[in-house]
Amino acid sequence: MSAEAVGRHMPAIITLDDLAAMISADTHGRRYETSPEGVLSVVPPPDSEHAVIATRLMAWLIAVGWPLEQIMQVAGVRIPGPDGDGGRIPDLTIWSRPQPRAVWLAVTDLLLVIEIVSRGSEAIDQGAKVPEYAAAGIAQYWTVARDAAQTVTLHRLGSDGTYEVTAKMPLAWLLQTAPADHIGG
Repeated sequence: MSAEAVGRHMPAIITLDDLAAMISADTHGRRYETSPEGVLSVVPPPDSEHAVIATRLMAWLIAVGWPLEQIMQVAGVRIPGPDGDGGRIPDLTIWSRPQPRAVWLAVTDLLLVIEIVSRGSEAIDQGAKVPEYAAAGIAQYWTVARDAAQTVTLHRLGSDGTYEVTAKMPLAWLLQTAPADHIGG
């Protein structure tokens, strides 16, 4: 498709409804996200290593009895901004209570967002999303790197409204601790 043809089909401002329609229509499993400023990101489908990391984290939470209704994979999160809302789709989210059925959930009860960093998403996951999630008031943000140790970086929202890195550890180490040692709420 030519750039001119794309321009005719792409709205000038992409709403969260537009984003949901784009995701629904995509036959290749890509995720579409926007920043609160309206910057569109297209992320390819995750690979098998990504899926295993997500499964290990979910199993860790489930094994200690974290309520299943409060753990979500790839749930849409509405990120408020000064000029409108963005929409992000984190790999895992942990909530303080079950959420209503919706495509884009409010951050009100969101305790933790976890992003598994994939090739091509580093700048977004470790750069753009850090101040976005902090500004939205999300108490904790973790990233899991795809290095040999699968390093988990734990960010906690400080009193100044920015994230502080509270720990970095291999995923295997994290999984030997209790989730309650790290997740408030």
